[in-house]
Amino acid sequence: MIPKVSDTLRQGFTLAVQPDKTFRMDGASLRVAGRTDGAEALAQAILLILSTERYRWLIHSWNYGVELASLIGKDVEYCIPEIERRVREALLQDDRVRAVENFSFSQPAKRKILVSFTVETVYGKIDAEQEVEI
Repeated sequence: MIPKVSDTLRQGFTLAVQPDKTFRMDGASLRVAGRTDGAEALAQAILLILSTERYRWLIHSWNYGVELASLIGKDVEYCIPEIERRVREALLQDDRVRAVENFSFSQPAKRKILVSFTVETVYGKIDAEQEVEI
């Protein structure tokens, strides 16, 4: 016999959005100074996600970071669409990011690609860039 379960546990709950306060990191000196939230915290999170290699550090979830190390030694024609896909996949793991678009690529050195893109977030648009070694 299957037990009957009532839906009383599902009633009366509302989901509250938690604040995204975090420590403010000075990008130049890599020092922590104060706290931040909102768009500034998200811009910092984007920088940290793109600076962390996915699956490399046990402290991070497998949903955190970007997979760029495997592109080293590959052709530029292969790397450009892969970088776009991997950056988009990495940033869309954050629920504050709605879309990643307007990718542009340049090659400042023989084995480096500079990627510029726009991240559409719940706070507005954030322009970002990442240099990828290939």
